[in-house]
Amino acid sequence: MTREAGSANDDLLLKVSPPRVQRHLISRPRLLASDAAFHGFPAILIQAPAGFGKTSLLAQWRLEHLSHGVVVAWLTAQPRDNPERLAQALALAVRQGAGRPGFGHVLLDAVVPSGLEGITIWLAELAQTALDVVLFVDEANSLPPASREALAYLLRNAPPNLRTVIAARPDCHLDIDDLIAYGQCAVVDPAMLRFRLNETLELVQGRFGARVDNDTAARLHELTEGWPLGVQLALTVIARGADARADVAGMAALGGALRDHIPALLLSNLEPEDREFATRISILDHLHPELCRAVAQVDDAAERLVRLGRDTPVFVASEQGEWLRMHMLVRDVLRQAFAGLPASQRAEAHARAAGWLAERGQLEQAARHALVAGQTEKAYELTERSLYESIMAHGRQGVVLEWLNQLPAAELDRRPRVLLAVAWTLSTSERHDDAGRYVERILAQPDVNDALRCECALILSGAAVFADDPDRFALLHDPWAESPPLRDPLLLQVHANRTAYRSLLEGDPAMARLRQQQSPRGDFGSGLGYVGRWGELIIGLSYLWEGQVQLADSLLQPALASAEVELGRRSRLSCMLAALLASAVWERGRPGEAAALLADRLDVLEHGGLPEALLLAYRTMARMAMADGAEHRAMELLAGLDAVGTARALPRLRVASLVEQVRMHARRYRAQTCRTLCERIEAMMKGDELPPGRLWRGSVVALQGLAQGYAAIAARDWRGALEPLARAGTLAQQIRLERLHIELLALRAFALDRCSEMEGEALMRETMDLAASYGLVRVFDDAHPDVGQWARAIAAPGDSPPRRAPLPAPPEPVAPRPDPTRGTVLTPKEREVLDMLARNLSNKEIGRAMQVGETTIKWHVKNLLAKLDAGTRKEVVVRARILGLLQSSA
Repeated sequence: MTREAGSANDDLLLKVSPPRVQRHLISRPRLLASDAAFHGFPAILIQAPAGFGKTSLLAQWRLEHLSHGVVVAWLTAQPRDNPERLAQALALAVRQGAGRPGFGHVLLDAVVPSGLEGITIWLAELAQTALDVVLFVDEANSLPPASREALAYLLRNAPPNLRTVIAARPDCHLDIDDLIAYGQCAVVDPAMLRFRLNETLELVQGRFGARVDNDTAARLHELTEGWPLGVQLALTVIARGADARADVAGMAALGGALRDHIPALLLSNLEPEDREFATRISILDHLHPELCRAVAQVDDAAERLVRLGRDTPVFVASEQGEWLRMHMLVRDVLRQAFAGLPASQRAEAHARAAGWLAERGQLEQAARHALVAGQTEKAYELTERSLYESIMAHGRQGVVLEWLNQLPAAELDRRPRVLLAVAWTLSTSERHDDAGRYVERILAQPDVNDALRCECALILSGAAVFADDPDRFALLHDPWAESPPLRDPLLLQVHANRTAYRSLLEGDPAMARLRQQQSPRGDFGSGLGYVGRWGELIIGLSYLWEGQVQLADSLLQPALASAEVELGRRSRLSCMLAALLASAVWERGRPGEAAALLADRLDVLEHGGLPEALLLAYRTMARMAMADGAEHRAMELLAGLDAVGTARALPRLRVASLVEQVRMHARRYRAQTCRTLCERIEAMMKGDELPPGRLWRGSVVALQGLAQGYAAIAARDWRGALEPLARAGTLAQQIRLERLHIELLALRAFALDRCSEMEGEALMRETMDLAASYGLVRVFDDAHPDVGQWARAIAAPGDSPPRRAPLPAPPEPVAPRPDPTRGTVLTPKEREVLDMLARNLSNKEIGRAMQVGETTIKWHVKNLLAKLDAGTRKEVVVRARILGLLQSSA
């Protein structure tokens, strides 16, 4: 081989050297190479702008394939890679990856044919080998046009033993649309590469542990919008802080630091003309090519948006066809730049936006721009036309409250529909008392008819629901229960929702669902409509009411996903749906999912959530803390629930907080503490400020009986616990609170068993059967750890099992299992080496997969031979399977 050829090969070595996997990267199951979404595709194209982790994903996939004994060839493309040089690089990549020094000798040691002939020679030689090869091509966008054509030729003529994975920017056109259309090539786009909330939570927890809570991690995710590079930068900002807890307690400091880094990265590649264009359209919340053309006064707005959306992460496509939106951090920076423009230019831009939006029926956004442009009368007129629909059809309470603070009082009285919108908004919040005053102003208007009076009754009954006064709700709803004088389909749906809720309060969840199913179906525009989602919430609540957590789970999962897309993750309705779903998945034994659902949502629920949703959220979080052994955190949460109940004048929440505290202390048999808490409950129940109604008292009295039963258990007064538990169980059964009824039955069975009563175990078996049918996994452990342990002992093999499947133990926390190797302990690295030995990988192949040297692998194998008392690698694998360290299958 000549000196020139050797130098060329040395130059190519850098191209075929793969990068190391970063230490803090997480393996996202949905993006593993082994995921079913990528099975059967001979080619995969990963296409996204900078900062989306394309190279990191390729590096992770490389290690994944290496761990399965597959030959992996890596190539980093460069602008000077003509087809001849590309063919040489491919040959060297396979030679390095397969450890075959003779592969590609024609291409590397002789004159390389021109054009596509070199690629043909490489494909032919690869097809003749007995190797399964995965080829990774990174930065394919750097290739010149002729080499992109050669790469497409390679994909179309790939032999069966070759699989190709390509990473490229969106502006890279490989002309393989036919392969994609016919299922020969899978595409991974930016939406797939963005971090999802649960992935961000896992990443933050893995890097910072308990120093950063889920709420802060969720806010970080929202701030970066899941952009992988943005998430990594945010974590770097946190890590550099002197006090990580202080840095992330409030996101202001973090947001400021991110605004110094992320916008610079996102905007660094913009040409001056593009930056000016982006500055002028930054005043828009949602971007449309024609709207941007009108505001920025440029004819090529559509082409600019397409190019910028393809080349940078600044613009994100929305679900609305041609509409896009701008990254939040970048938009804030550009709006600051827009504020520096002359006042006349700013006013003209807002006026043009207002005119375009008003012509197309987007009245509320048009009103905002008109107000900024100084067109106050037009803004108020557009507000009157749009605000009522904003709250009724879209649930945009924040928009209504913003306009309430900007509209003069005189304008409100001139515009009755604005008054209605404000009253509706306040009735479904912590300001429910204020809603009554606006209703009085509405009814004081001339020409009030029965339809308006009925709507006002709906407003006030909604306020009663948020005030947790079910008896007042019934008093307001019942006169209009039959044949309401309403014609608006939205109001008819609201009335149907309230009728279903009325049945639920009477303890008839099945009738509530029937009422909801029989509700009129109007045309609410796209999707189900905001009021229809309230119907889904009521049905979900009815399932939780009777303990049907499996049905609640299946209903609320899609409902929440849809609500988050249309309303936003932190909208009130989304947060309430999440609270209900978190309670269901916790009961089903999925604590990680419950924690992610409640992350960064508690503050929204505190100010605008239904009392029931707020109670479920706090109770679920407190029980998760107890299960994790963080009793201090559970006590803090329950104290917070009591404080919210006091601030919002919701005494049932205060009673529920005290009952949960009794439950928590009864788990440790703290008899005196439980007695003191029960005395506080009794004193509260005797207070004159509590609602006197039958419906309110019914649910609270059952909770009081539960607390008294727990207090007797804490004192080990087993006989004394039977009467309050039985009384509370009767009340729970009357109003169909089946989950509470099952818990009370289990506690009664436990007390009977401690009294040496034979019927205790029989009652417990029946209760376990009920819990299994409802899907309640956590109910016994949440009731009392001794009850949970007893339930598992009854369901253990050797006893007569319940008729249904045995109750599984809660998945968290998991007690450490004894090591089956009779005291032999394997390190994580040794276990990883052992797994690869079972796949018949050589030391060299294992070293590549683990990114360590072959000498290190030999050292690990030597330790395995000694620890497992084996003489050969094969004996190591056999003994590991016997001892349970490996699965029995190969």
